[in-house]
Amino acid sequence: MTRRRLGIIGLVVIAGVAGGWRVMYDPGAAHAADPVPTPLVPVATATTQIQDVPVYLDGLGTVQAFNVVQIKAQVNGTLIALPVREGQEVHKGDIVAVIDPTPYKAALDQAVAQRAEDTALMQSAQLDLKRYQDLAQREFAPVQQVDDQRATVNKEIAAIALDNAAIETAQFNLNNCVIRAPIDGRVSLYQVDAGNLIEVASQAGAGIVSITQDKPISVVFTLPEAELGQVQAALAKGPVPVKASNSQDESQVLATGTLLTPNNTIDTTTGTISLKATFENKDDHLWPGQFVNTRVQVNTLHNAITVPALAVEHGPAGLFVYVVKPDRTVDQANIQVGYEDNGEAVVTKGLASSQTVVVAGQSRLAPGTRVAATDASKAAQSASATTGGASAS
Repeated sequence: MTRRRLGIIGLVVIAGVAGGWRVMYDPGAAHAADPVPTPLVPVATATTQIQDVPVYLDGLGTVQAFNVVQIKAQVNGTLIALPVREGQEVHKGDIVAVIDPTPYKAALDQAVAQRAEDTALMQSAQLDLKRYQDLAQREFAPVQQVDDQRATVNKEIAAIALDNAAIETAQFNLNNCVIRAPIDGRVSLYQVDAGNLIEVASQAGAGIVSITQDKPISVVFTLPEAELGQVQAALAKGPVPVKASNSQDESQVLATGTLLTPNNTIDTTTGTISLKATFENKDDHLWPGQFVNTRVQVNTLHNAITVPALAVEHGPAGLFVYVVKPDRTVDQANIQVGYEDNGEAVVTKGLASSQTVVVAGQSRLAPGTRVAATDASKAAQSASATTGGASAS
């Protein structure tokens, strides 16, 4: 092999080693012609909406009967009948209990007979008085006799008045043997069974039954004293609606009523104010003694910009959301939230209508990140349809 050929081979080897060295220590040079694209970050998005948003104040309350009446006997005697069933709805005037009327009927008959006797004596005394007056005019009877007879007539008149009072008392006692419902309402469980002796003096606590008026019905609940001003402002505008439910959201609303009034004092020990609302309760969803969550609508925000509450993030500078731009990159928008309820946040500053915001997947985002966006509402509808189809099959 000649020297010239050996020199050429040496140059080739040196060039190859140099190229390999460059590839080893400068990988970018090897792939400069074939760059790898940055992967898109998958996120769920929603669009800002403009809508009217009701403003609620939430409290915890207790259902109270509009009126509660303890049915007690006003006369002594044996309870012979309870014409109403336990739990029955009764109306004013319906017979609730019956006490043996026999002794009171006898007392009434006796009082009536006594009045008849005294009436006959008065009539006889009046006739004698007339005779004595005629005789006295002809001077055949002394004046003193006339005066004595007039006193006798007055005495009989007083006796009849006393008999009338006795009859009224006897009639009152007899009427009280039949006890009627003083209000419309629901009868409680029996507290005394038929056949027992009822004594007025022994009815210190419970009576025979009780009746609670549950149509309409009331709910008494509390709110922080700081919210009283909003309630008063709402009452000044007109009727204030109140919802009662088993949960803090509106998924199990039992009844809708109207706020009646706040209490006249604030509880200084708790810093709360009690309020009372009334409900028609035609379907009996509210029951006396029941605990309920109340929602008082004190205002309505008109044409408010809303986003799902999941879109709102907390940062060092305050609240912000990630906004998806037309080029599929995200930007951070600082916002202010004026009200939040039921998974929706009312944005008072920082957003406009019809903007797309990220509601899921924010942990991997930064300003400028490219995303693959999926509409959260459409995804939820698709999932719901899939679940429904699987259930049907």
